[in-house]
Amino acid sequence: MPKAQTFLATAFTLAVVVLPLSIGPAAWADDTRKTTTGSPRTDGGTTAPADGGKESRSPSAVENELSQLREELNAQRTILDAQQARIDELEARLHVSAAEAAIPAYGSAADSAAISVVSQPSVGVVQPIPVQSGGSAENRKKSPLSFKLGPAEFTPGAWADLTGIFRSTDIGSGTGTSFGSIPYNNTLPQAALTELRFTAQTSRLSMLVNIPVSDETHVRGYVESDFNGFQPPNAYISTNSSTFRLRLFWGDIRHGKWEVLAGQSWSLLTPNRVGLSPMPADIFTSYRLDTNYLAGLTYLRQAGVRAVYHATDWWTIGASLENAQQYVPSSVVFPGAGFFSGQFDNGSSATNAVGATSNGAIPNLHPDVIIKNAFDWKLGDRRFHLEAAGLIRSFKAFNNLVTPNDTTMATAASGAVNLNFEVLKNFRLIANTFYGEGGGRYIGGLGPDLVVRPDGTISPVHAGSGVGGFEWQIHPRFLIDGYYSGAYFARNFGLLASTATPTPKCDGVSGFTCIGFGFPGSANTNNRAIQEGTFGFTQTLWESPEHGKLQFITQSSYVVRSPWSVAPGSPKNAHAFLEYVDLRYILP
Repeated sequence: MPKAQTFLATAFTLAVVVLPLSIGPAAWADDTRKTTTGSPRTDGGTTAPADGGKESRSPSAVENELSQLREELNAQRTILDAQQARIDELEARLHVSAAEAAIPAYGSAADSAAISVVSQPSVGVVQPIPVQSGGSAENRKKSPLSFKLGPAEFTPGAWADLTGIFRSTDIGSGTGTSFGSIPYNNTLPQAALTELRFTAQTSRLSMLVNIPVSDETHVRGYVESDFNGFQPPNAYISTNSSTFRLRLFWGDIRHGKWEVLAGQSWSLLTPNRVGLSPMPADIFTSYRLDTNYLAGLTYLRQAGVRAVYHATDWWTIGASLENAQQYVPSSVVFPGAGFFSGQFDNGSSATNAVGATSNGAIPNLHPDVIIKNAFDWKLGDRRFHLEAAGLIRSFKAFNNLVTPNDTTMATAASGAVNLNFEVLKNFRLIANTFYGEGGGRYIGGLGPDLVVRPDGTISPVHAGSGVGGFEWQIHPRFLIDGYYSGAYFARNFGLLASTATPTPKCDGVSGFTCIGFGFPGSANTNNRAIQEGTFGFTQTLWESPEHGKLQFITQSSYVVRSPWSVAPGSPKNAHAFLEYVDLRYILP
């Protein structure tokens, strides 16, 4: 029962029971005598009262009747209190967060509720409220907002952000921090300057469509966009014209235990919170504001197709074919005069950068192959999510360093194990791990997938990453979380004979130059490790089932990047302090 109704019931009980008692039995008896009528006769008439119209019942009889009435009201109040307690318990269990909610029925209203809190905590129980002007019980039942066209139910989702970003060095990377290019303290003027900006770029729009085809078959579609696309030259000068961009757009069909998804979605390798669900609220990307998430998080949003088999209520297995893109940043040194560099994506993100024209024409041998198992158990009343995944990638290039010229290729594999465990009520521990070779692109693009050896052959780079942390829903309206994360890239280089003057050296060997990644004397952009500690909270300031919610979100992070080679007298690492604050309005 809503709390407003409980209050009214209690007030009514007090009015009925306490007021008569405050008047007193004598006054009650006097009032009764004035209104007492005669008893009915068998012929349909009425006999006169025995005392000529005066009270025929004793005060003790009235008191007994009042006592019985009080007992009945107290019994009803006890039942109502028990019902309210049960409702409060269920509300607390159902609304702790979108990630902790039970796996919804496919295509259910629970899916619709999830999209308005895309990848963010649904902190705060939406309490029933009294009917306000312009509102009604029927309107409240329709939250979240949705409409129907034929059998299809459309549920829009959105939030509006005002984000403030401060960085202790001038990284200049927009809403997402470029962890791999934090300036060293001798890199001037960037290291001597701080960075501050306000932006609304992380505001988001989405739409979920559910279509029940039959009891066994359901179709679902989802699209999501924000404003973090390519920026025009005057983006920060006059109109802040942030560009609309595609984040997710996929269609999904489930028949019985089988599910097939196609389109652009979070990579199957991205850690899940629940099963193998593609819904943003069921994906682990942390609750932080940095749009590059955490240094060391394995994630991608890319086009692909996946098949998922829901073997049991607690076991799900899936496989996907996803867009391949062999990636080698410009920090890696190739043999030959730039012949190989055009065959790999160099990480260019600007439309006027040198590599921008070639990044869309990168050769790829076959799609990336990902296989993943997910287990979701309940240990008592605690939720336990465990998953293991494997990644297979192949790379191919044309080798002009051999005679006759030929193509060269290599296949590499990586694996991931991820854990999300509620150890105490509303307190979760997170542990994500990833290791293998050729997987640099999946670690936020912080390191290379491969190098080209002196003979022109491909050699994948070993890499690993991890995220450990906690998420604690202290109060329905208040969540705190903290994470430590990091990425590591192994050195991979070779010696290339050189006749240059003066005679070069590589790793102490005269007459050779070094090529590859992480060699002695390599540029300080060859990152050996990047580490980040981050902490933040989400406070729900106001919420209504009809009108949405207003949240205040913060993030404080400290990032350190360490190169493979440090020149004499140069700093051993680069570091930066990051601070984000955000005011967010979320649609109901």
